[in-house]
Amino acid sequence: MEQDFKLRQLKDAIEHPMCSREDVHTIFLALQKQNFILANCLTNLLKKWPKPPMKPDPNITGLAQSKFGILYVIRNSTST
Repeated sequence: MEQDFKLRQLKDAIEHPMCSREDVHTIFLALQKQNFILANCLTNLLKKWPKPPMKPDPNITGLAQSKFGILYVIRNSTST
């Protein structure tokens, strides 16, 4: 809700007859710079984010692969 209000304030300020083209350029360039910084931060975060192993190690997890897709069955299960 607050973001909508601030967006409306910005829109009204840009559309005001006293607003110069230079002011709009300044705002646009500042927002574009922030956008690039945020995109770079997210890219770096995702690169450094720990990824789970693609295939579990049966020696560590005690799981054996199922014959039916990506589901796993527990080794030495008592149920049939």
